[in-house]
Amino acid sequence: MLEVSGLAWAVTIGVIVGLLALDLTLAALRPHRVGFKEAVAWSVFYILVAIAFGAVFTMIAGGGFGTEYFAGYIVEKSLSVDNLFVFVIIMTTFAVPEEHQHKVLTFGIILALLMRAVFIVVGATLLSLFSFMFLVFGLLLVVTAVQLFRHRDEDPDPDNAVVRVSRRVLPVTDDFVGGKLVTKVDGKRMVTPLLIVLIAIGSADLLFALDSIPAVFGVTEEPFIVFTANAFALLGLRALYFLVKGLLDRLVYLSTGLSLILAFIGVKLILHWAHEDISTAVPEISTPVSLGVIVVVLTVVTVASLAKTRKDPEAKAHAGSLRARKQSRVEERG
Repeated sequence: MLEVSGLAWAVTIGVIVGLLALDLTLAALRPHRVGFKEAVAWSVFYILVAIAFGAVFTMIAGGGFGTEYFAGYIVEKSLSVDNLFVFVIIMTTFAVPEEHQHKVLTFGIILALLMRAVFIVVGATLLSLFSFMFLVFGLLLVVTAVQLFRHRDEDPDPDNAVVRVSRRVLPVTDDFVGGKLVTKVDGKRMVTPLLIVLIAIGSADLLFALDSIPAVFGVTEEPFIVFTANAFALLGLRALYFLVKGLLDRLVYLSTGLSLILAFIGVKLILHWAHEDISTAVPEISTPVSLGVIVVVLTVVTVASLAKTRKDPEAKAHAGSLRARKQSRVEERG
């Protein structure tokens, strides 16, 4: 059992909040189009921060917990790439100007962190009280993996029920009004399309949290590790978006790879439940093995995707969906 002091929690959360504040301040003070060099610099910075935290954590907590952190970080980082697909779809659908995308992404990451913090607390509490929750989480991941594989060549619909209700209820301006979320027009308070974009990203974040939290609990049962793996994976998401958004279309097998990873972790959770509640003769999958499988799957998926798009330039990647899109809505858009 990992013992984490209140001071360690406070310092860790303080660092994460500080980094988020820096991102948000830069977005608010200097709205601009993020170029390739800037995106590379920030991406490298956040990866180094995550690695540095992992190295220090490993020295303090030990190699076992350190391996769990890095495995959790890689799982969350790989799932966050799928987030990027959805972010690109949302930004394109709502025609968000490039100078405002920085702000939207930063707010989206904050929303994702808050939602996942809630899910982590709930998930850790359920796992500590009811051992059968490992079975529930495992089955949830397996079902999610099957659905994602079935709809791997589709994209989720950003115009979901939450967004449609928001548009009906809230008075929305026609333009982005300099990147504001709320403004006044002829003395009447109105929201801008940027707020609707945030609602779309927030609802997407909620769905991703339902998958990612059980997934990372599959490699560690420690809430501190689950939280930090999520936080450091998400912190670099804004810079990664601007770095790879032009390359995402080439990762044609990413959804397939993610479905395999989710299914693998789901089986791992089910085996853990069976080992604890049915018989110790049931084998378990160790964290180092999990880390190896995840790295191999991601490597194979990336190499195969690049080879496929090199041979077939017309091939295009999709984010994958957990359910089929309604044909009528697709036709309306087309």
